[in-house]
Amino acid sequence: MKPSSIKTWSEEERPREKLMLQGPSFLTDTELLAILIGSGTRSQTAVDLARNLLAAVGGRLDALSRMESRQLTLTDGIGPAKATTILATFELARRLAAEIPEEDFTIRSSETVARMMAPHLRDLPYEECWSLYLNRARKFIGKEKVSLGGVGSTIIDIKIIVKKAVERLASGLILVHNHPSGNPSPGEQDRVQTEALKKAVAVFDIELLDHVIIGKKKYFSFSDEALSTLS
Repeated sequence: MKPSSIKTWSEEERPREKLMLQGPSFLTDTELLAILIGSGTRSQTAVDLARNLLAAVGGRLDALSRMESRQLTLTDGIGPAKATTILATFELARRLAAEIPEEDFTIRSSETVARMMAPHLRDLPYEECWSLYLNRARKFIGKEKVSLGGVGSTIIDIKIIVKKAVERLASGLILVHNHPSGNPSPGEQDRVQTEALKKAVAVFDIELLDHVIIGKKKYFSFSDEALSTLS
């Protein structure tokens, strides 16, 4: 039996019209996702497709945000075009969450670092390591991915990190990486590599200000914990 078209619904029931009349905060996750999907199929409305897609991930948006195109298209009615729109939307959301307002471009806390990097790193199934560069006033002047690891560890290439920091004329450096396990507590290798990096950049009058490890819901800061490495 063919479902009724969304066009036959009352205005307050149609996702697009409801958004225009009441604002996006009044829409459910299903309704917002239906707007992204745009159109349904012969047998299902866009709302049906959105509901099915969310059901496939237990109704969790964080799980949906980690899906790849091929996984999205396993849901009947979700083709490459719809999958691309969904992927692009979640990527924009991650970039927005990681964006720091201009007035916060002076980095003075690990919280700012975590807010900046967690949206990108916390859900990765492998380790990634980034360097944040600061000038003498602790103004953020750039960031760069410096290494990529496996599920268990990332080998930090100290020479590359030092080289890039010198090229940017950085006076301060903050190292950031993630633990796919979700537990941000540092391991012995994290401590050893942090100490080695601190000594290496000091030769070039660059201060290692912090090493922040991103977990699933929490983060760990060497500086906040006053570990001897950065004291």
